[in-house]
Amino acid sequence: MRRCLQIAQNGTAAALPNPAVGAVIVYDNRIIGEGFTSAYGGPHAEVNAINSVKDKSLLAKSTIYVSLEPCSHFGKTPPCCDLILKHNIPIIVIGCQDPNVLVAGKSIQKLNATGKEVVVGVLEKECQDSNRRFFTFHTKKRPYIILKWAESKDGFIAPTSLSRKSDNQLSRKPFWISNSYSRQLTHKWRSEEQAILVGTQTAIDDNPRLNVRDWSGKSPVKIVLDQNNRIPKENYIFDNRSNTIVLSAVDLDFTNKIAAQIAHIIYERNIASVIIEGGRQMLQTFIDENLWDEARVFRGSMILNEGITAPEFSAKLTATKAIIDDELLIFTNHD
Repeated sequence: MRRCLQIAQNGTAAALPNPAVGAVIVYDNRIIGEGFTSAYGGPHAEVNAINSVKDKSLLAKSTIYVSLEPCSHFGKTPPCCDLILKHNIPIIVIGCQDPNVLVAGKSIQKLNATGKEVVVGVLEKECQDSNRRFFTFHTKKRPYIILKWAESKDGFIAPTSLSRKSDNQLSRKPFWISNSYSRQLTHKWRSEEQAILVGTQTAIDDNPRLNVRDWSGKSPVKIVLDQNNRIPKENYIFDNRSNTIVLSAVDLDFTNKIAAQIAHIIYERNIASVIIEGGRQMLQTFIDENLWDEARVFRGSMILNEGITAPEFSAKLTATKAIIDDELLIFTNHD
């Protein structure tokens, strides 16, 4: 099962909004096949694992390990449960049950009904955590929400807007607090999520591209708030290099629980994860509504003395990492 979890990570970003699953087939204490979930719309882990087995006659005497309950319904691909039955694999070891109401134990029941030996709950917590975006999407009916910002050593996320004004919108650039290695990591994170969100003032002050440049991978869907259509149309956000969703007063009631409304709209668009990169007001809105799952905070070495203060924040620190002269702090929210 640990091998399932290991190879499942190869499909995490491309598989969304589907889960990234790993499958391993064992015969006579030897791995004879393995696979992970293909990009969205492609074959699932069980299909790839079974297809990788050279001698298919061994399947009827093998055990298949899979990190998530095999699907039992027709979607973009046929049910994996039926494929397991077709090849008469006698033992199925499942990490955790699928939370999707279209599955939710149905495959387990079907496999048991045919006399197969089914074991459920092996490394269950680890398997659920590996697909925390998928589980959040189906159990909480919202995307998995990651907050990200960089702050100076004395707690500021940017200098004052006055010191950054420029008559040329395209000449405006972000003010970097974190170092180049931390920024590269940010681009890796972008490639792993379905969407990226910023507020109006960040879009105006920084003119961010919100794409993946210092890493390989697909750029996320860009989401920006613009209540009164203030963001100039020449802004990089509107460059059409990836899909852009603009949320204005037509889409949101800006007087009531904005974060919850945004999360609902993202969920309705079938987007399972979003990384929020600013600005302070946007981040604070999600913090105040307790609507987030992870916070990733870079603490740089510079001293600003004044500027825009970092969000007010109190949460469980779960990990720290030194990135040259930056410190990366990871927080988790168990609401």
